[in-house]
Amino acid sequence: MPPRPRPPRPLGAITRGTTNPNRLRRTDRWLAGPQGYRLRRAADPLVVDLGYGAAPVTAVEMFTRLRSVRDDVEVVGIEINPARVAAADPLAVPGLSFRQGGFELPLDGRRPTVVRAFNVLRQYAEDEYAAYWDEVRLRLAPGGLFIDGTCDEIGRRSTWISLTREGPVSLSISLRFGAFVLPSDVAERLPKALIHRNVDGERVHGYLRALDRAWLDAAPLAPFGNRQRWLATCSALRADGWPLLDGPARWRLGEITVGWDAVRPG
Repeated sequence: MPPRPRPPRPLGAITRGTTNPNRLRRTDRWLAGPQGYRLRRAADPLVVDLGYGAAPVTAVEMFTRLRSVRDDVEVVGIEINPARVAAADPLAVPGLSFRQGGFELPLDGRRPTVVRAFNVLRQYAEDEYAAYWDEVRLRLAPGGLFIDGTCDEIGRRSTWISLTREGPVSLSISLRFGAFVLPSDVAERLPKALIHRNVDGERVHGYLRALDRAWLDAAPLAPFGNRQRWLATCSALRADGWPLLDGPARWRLGEITVGWDAVRPG
């Protein structure tokens, strides 16, 4: 599956660029945890922070965190705005660099093991995201992963879709305990592929309603803390047949991942 020819100019549009320190810690933790094997097995542990924004803090943090998985990891921050690249360049160190580009991934023919695009496709039209998904996943290394995610301003509520070269795999939700009343409060942070699908008759709507019901049913555990209540919520979803791809070790962090077929647009 060869990548498409690189276009003559960066593919995509300049985003608002809003960012904050630690905003993407939840997805970094997921990449270094259950997805860390991808980097450990990679022939070329190349990682891309695509559309890192007005400040390169998320790329710097990603580099630091993923070095705990593999000390020869290489992170490239890619931004379509040349001024943002120039501002980031002084922070480059061996293994961390910045370059101008977009979804075409200007990597001189190298195939990345991980590409993360957070709060990027959210700013595009609903009829555009699938083409950009294809642009990125066709450029992944074998066993590589593309993450299309969205979160709030300080990373308390995060969601992301993971894709391999074959297509979408899962939807993850990661919430800070105390930052929500109902799990469905995260709906406004769903990725572009799903945010307009949170309506009756759509799978993701049914999933969020099931999460809410299980959370409410687990209310008697509230005196023992939100973590215990969340563990019971996730266990109930699994018992009800939802295809969860993780277990208590991740649930304890306020995280839950479900197979894509359970939430994909109808």
